[in-house]
Amino acid sequence: MPATATTPHTQGTAGETGTQDIGDRIGRLTVDIAEIAAIVGDLATVEEMFALKALLAKLGSLNIDCRQDGSKLHPKFGRASYLFNSTIAGVEQADAILIVGSNPRHEAPVLNARIRKRWLKSGAPIDVIGPSADLTYKANELGAGPEALARTFGKALDGAARPMMIMGPGAFARSDGVAVLASLAKTAIAAGVVKDGWNGFNVLHTAASRVGGLDLGLVPGEGGLDALAMAKANALDVLINLGADEIDIEPGAFVVYIGTHGDRGAHRADVVLPGAAYTEKTGTYVNTEGRPQFAERAVFPPGDAREDWSILRALSDPLRAKLPFDSLTQVRAALAASYPLLAHFDAIAPADTGVFRSIAALGGAVDNAPFAPVVTDFYLTNPIARASRVMAECSALAQGVQREAAE
Repeated sequence: MPATATTPHTQGTAGETGTQDIGDRIGRLTVDIAEIAAIVGDLATVEEMFALKALLAKLGSLNIDCRQDGSKLHPKFGRASYLFNSTIAGVEQADAILIVGSNPRHEAPVLNARIRKRWLKSGAPIDVIGPSADLTYKANELGAGPEALARTFGKALDGAARPMMIMGPGAFARSDGVAVLASLAKTAIAAGVVKDGWNGFNVLHTAASRVGGLDLGLVPGEGGLDALAMAKANALDVLINLGADEIDIEPGAFVVYIGTHGDRGAHRADVVLPGAAYTEKTGTYVNTEGRPQFAERAVFPPGDAREDWSILRALSDPLRAKLPFDSLTQVRAALAASYPLLAHFDAIAPADTGVFRSIAALGGAVDNAPFAPVVTDFYLTNPIARASRVMAECSALAQGVQREAAE
């Protein structure tokens, strides 16, 4: 691996020399600093997202987004609008469940097992709005898209003391995602999903970084570009891609990719700065319940790879936007000072349920297009899995592909 990278489609070291040359090149490319942007991938830790946000803020750019799938969930709607509020264990208390835009068997098998257990134990009715699928329990299919939600308007949950709604990412990764959220909030209020002593409004996330990113406010500022807009041709001068491998970035911007496994993001990059996989770095993740969880490094990154926060720290120097920390301990101290919520591991801070009335009032027209599944291949959902020979074999077997053994 060369010590520096100053030509398109070459790798670079994550060390001081490589980031100096790359930073100098970005400085020459960027005429208007508002034309620099960042997209965050699905496996990023809170610490590196915090560092990236601080870097973009110092550069004066509003173009940052942790929602590479185009989701319209946003921290401005309140934390309760994007959490699994009842907690996973709360499924055990539900006496009616409405699943919208999700296939939990593929998106969250452990959760699906909980739902099946509840169905077997109590016979709780389960209704589904979205793609038809075998969920391993009896479910009434009400329709494929938002029109079914408008048609039932809470009737599917009538008479339940503790009704629950589970919404997958497919419900919000649409152009009408805000209107869908408003319709869901209206249904939740009408059906008693949200009331004193019970909050059954549950958003299921499949991206490990998503809740932490929303908690940090990694969404475009006023007038900034979202991930889908950033990915369009000629939208930007420079794009920092922090492990976003599920989005197609069109030609135009100079792309600096920080990530692993040489997936889609690395193939589009002009410069690759090798980062660390989740097993190779210490950091914080926030699960779908809103529970901060601490992950300890199992092994060190190989070769020239570095932990992502340290790459961003090194890159900040030549960009003349030096970040104020030189160790992970300092990053975490700054994070705890700015976001105390994220320093309380394994604890869930109660979310304000009062936001649902204001969300319901947003209104908006919904598209009748069916909700699309976000998991099309259970075994190949991220760049690490896609780089695995074992996962490739599992995928082939699941699709019924027969392979002959070598003789």
